[in-house]
Amino acid sequence: MSENVLKKDFQKKDVTRLRNLIQGKYGERSSSGIGYTKKEEFYKEGDIWEEDGRKWTIKNGIKQNITKLDTAKQSASFPLFCPSCDKLMKHKYDKPFFIQYKRCYGCQIDFESWMEDLINESNQSYITEAGDVERWIGSSKQRLLESKEETIKYLQNLKKT
Repeated sequence: MSENVLKKDFQKKDVTRLRNLIQGKYGERSSSGIGYTKKEEFYKEGDIWEEDGRKWTIKNGIKQNITKLDTAKQSASFPLFCPSCDKLMKHKYDKPFFIQYKRCYGCQIDFESWMEDLINESNQSYITEAGDVERWIGSSKQRLLESKEETIKYLQNLKKT
C-alpha cells in the first residue's frame, strides 16, 4: 500500500485563498501588503501649500501650480465688465483706460468731470449742523488746482521710477 502523504505545509494565505475560491470570491485578497503609504492631506479652496519644491493652490476646485508669472498674468488680464459700474467694456478706449485707471472710459470721464465740478463749485458759505450759515473767505479753488497739479507731477515721477 502506498501512502499518499502531503509533505507540504500550508501557510495561512494559502488556506485563505482556497476558502475564497470555494466561496466564489475570486477577486478577494488573501494577504495584506505591507509598505509605506503617503499621508494624504486634503486642502480647501484658497489654501496654499508647498509640495516637491513647488507651490500649489486650489482655485475653482482645481489644483493649480503657483508660478512667478502669476502676478504678471493677473495684471495683464482684461475683464469683460468694468469693476466700478459693472457695464460691458466694449468702447475702444476702455482697454487703455482700464490698464491705467482700473475702470472703464465712461467711469473715468465721470470721475474727472466730478472733480472739475467740485473744484468749480462755489464754496464761499457753509451751513453748520446747527443751521447757521458761515461765510468763509479764501481761494480754495486755487488751492485745489495747485494740489491737483502737485499730485499729477508726483504720480508722473512715480511712473518714471
